[in-house]
Amino acid sequence: MAIVQEFKAFVAKGNVVDLAVAVVLGGAFGKIVTAMVGGLIMPLVGLVLPQGDWQKLVLGPFQIGQLLAAIIDFLLIALVVFLVFVKGLARFMKKPEETPAPATKTCPECLESIPAAATRCKFCTSKLG
Repeated sequence: MAIVQEFKAFVAKGNVVDLAVAVVLGGAFGKIVTAMVGGLIMPLVGLVLPQGDWQKLVLGPFQIGQLLAAIIDFLLIALVVFLVFVKGLARFMKKPEETPAPATKTCPECLESIPAAATRCKFCTSKLG
């Protein structure tokens, strides 16, 4: 029974659920990008290449066109993920920088600058509260 309870605790953790959602959304997003590459980008590339359907480009026994399509597909997915998630979301997730505590303070008696952790002024020897 302990294994079942440990498994329930593992699955109920937030990061496992987040990972599952990310995988599902990533698969759906991949389909969108693949359709965009196949329907928009590849026809444009096909216009540039002289033989038209460049995905059927063959060099000996090697199907170079399919490899080029997969490379362009990967690069587009990586570019969109970088722009949207890394750059875009980082702008919104940026935490405000905390200003560090001052290293010095001013003695109220002699107005000299002393270390912030000091309990007695080194110039006038007054007790600091």
